[in-house]
Amino acid sequence: LGQHDCVTVINNFFPRERLDYYTKPQGLDKEPKLPVKLAGPLHKIITTTNMHPVKIVLLVKENPLLAEVEALQKCYRVLDLICEKCMKQKDMNEVLAMKMHYISCIFQKCITFLKEREDKLDGFIKSLLKGRDKDGFPVYQEKLIRESIRKFPYCEATLLQQLVRSIAPVEI
Repeated sequence: LGQHDCVTVINNFFPRERLDYYTKPQGLDKEPKLPVKLAGPLHKIITTTNMHPVKIVLLVKENPLLAEVEALQKCYRVLDLICEKCMKQKDMNEVLAMKMHYISCIFQKCITFLKEREDKLDGFIKSLLKGRDKDGFPVYQEKLIRESIRKFPYCEATLLQQLVRSIAPVEI
């Protein structure tokens, strides 16, 4: 009944306990997959309702703990595990799986920019915002989003098939 913000918050709910699971060594692991200090910042990004790639990169940039290659590598691996869990559980959650995969892809691009570029994450943000000369369309951003959809590992997912059907005929 017009309460779109409430619905968005509810749909993006992700209990912190599900993330805290990865902060403890599991099975034969000697150390946890995610350091405890990264759980809070990562949870903030997971539960954000604004999925714009620039917003996600800004959230990474504003937290010095996250804005490091090793931290982002651990985070994206945990996101990939959560994505896998969402797809393989009995009550499959394709939307959450796609969201985790998407954030993981952005983290991986952040790592590339941190390693290879002098301007680091600022350069990534500029690349995402830079528009095409003739009409200002952000081509790099579009390619990043399409690439993350293309890399989604569960091609049988209904959501993925719907996304591909709606995006494929549209030219950049």
